[in-house]
Amino acid sequence: MMPAHDAVVLAAGGSHRLGQPKQLLTRDGETLVRRCVRLALETAPRRLLVIVGGHAEAVTAAVRDLPMDILPNPAWEEGLASSLRLAAATLVSGRADASPACLLLACDQPALEAAHLDALREGFVARGCAATRHGDGRGVPAWAPADLLAQAASLRGDRGLRGLLAARAPECIALLDAPELTHDIDTPEDLREARRRGWIDPAPDC
Repeated sequence: MMPAHDAVVLAAGGSHRLGQPKQLLTRDGETLVRRCVRLALETAPRRLLVIVGGHAEAVTAAVRDLPMDILPNPAWEEGLASSLRLAAATLVSGRADASPACLLLACDQPALEAAHLDALREGFVARGCAATRHGDGRGVPAWAPADLLAQAASLRGDRGLRGLLAARAPECIALLDAPELTHDIDTPEDLREARRRGWIDPAPDC
């Protein structure tokens, strides 16, 4: 049986290289941040955090009516590690009532589907930790145990969970292949490719 879990949507990036808020790009008319929150909610988390930073007001407005908690990250310009530290401090550090599992998602993976999250959930039940394979690395979406999320308190800079996930012994983590999820959106070239694949709606003037 799947234990109770929390979920965290990482949506604090400033999208500097892209030149526009990636969180507010749309797929089928739905912003990426709202789509990510919706997919997270479908897993029935005990608590859902949306961590915002860059473009916080607009990103918050895109999901305000959904049942989640907005968590502003004042240190978002440091990089991804600051959001993960904030998630750890909010959900697990020093909390006797911490959930034993946390689903972590990034809102700039437009090809994400609910079936992948379901498969990760099954992997977590079987191994105690589950992550998405990114080439030779391990990353999000990931279903992480509380002890791994707590270790995020040591991260600095623009580092995500890859190092912590890599330290898990093979028998203690389920790795799922989803090559389409290696396509995140950081640059205008990434955006053009995502549009070509149908993962992002055409530009408004198209």
